[in-house]
Amino acid sequence: MPGHRITDRNNTMKHILHIDASARGSSSTTRNFSKRIVDALSGSDGVKVTRRNAGAELPLLNESMVEAYFTPESDRSAAHLEAIRESDAITQELLQADLLVIGVPIYNFSAPAAFKAWCDLAARAKVTFEYTETGPRGLLSNKQAIVVVNSGGTPIGSEIDFLTPWLRHYLAFMGISDTRVLTVSDLERDFDAIAADLVNHTETIAA
Repeated sequence: MPGHRITDRNNTMKHILHIDASARGSSSTTRNFSKRIVDALSGSDGVKVTRRNAGAELPLLNESMVEAYFTPESDRSAAHLEAIRESDAITQELLQADLLVIGVPIYNFSAPAAFKAWCDLAARAKVTFEYTETGPRGLLSNKQAIVVVNSGGTPIGSEIDFLTPWLRHYLAFMGISDTRVLTVSDLERDFDAIAADLVNHTETIAA
């Protein structure tokens, strides 16, 4: 889809955050198809693309991080800042992006462990969501998400697929309710038509 780009009402460039969650490298179908979607949406017009490998090892949520989160920013020590350094980087990537493209496989009926670690680092009170008198409210409501899913044995969308409903809920919790889930099998059958529809959808939302 060269030549297409995602623009806002002022025709300014948009920013895509491309997140890969597979433990596999170049042989991963979710990596390959999510990249093709990013290429189709960004075109050749200078749309910024940030790539995050959530399939790599990330720090797990721990006591030091929780302590830092609940310490006022002005009181955080160097140790606090180091503990949440990766989380800060991940949340900044989210805040700066207009569109998330996520490639994620189903492992053992659910999300890969490394991707769950990314999700734990991304969900930050007062950063990506906030608590209100009526309950939590997402702070990323101006964003969209496209999720590319594949599975070697778990039927996607079935009662034993615990990834896709959970991921939709997780993204909506942070305010991203406009989420489209695509399966690798669908993309293999008709990638060009799906990519064209995605371009039209993102341009319609932004118009």
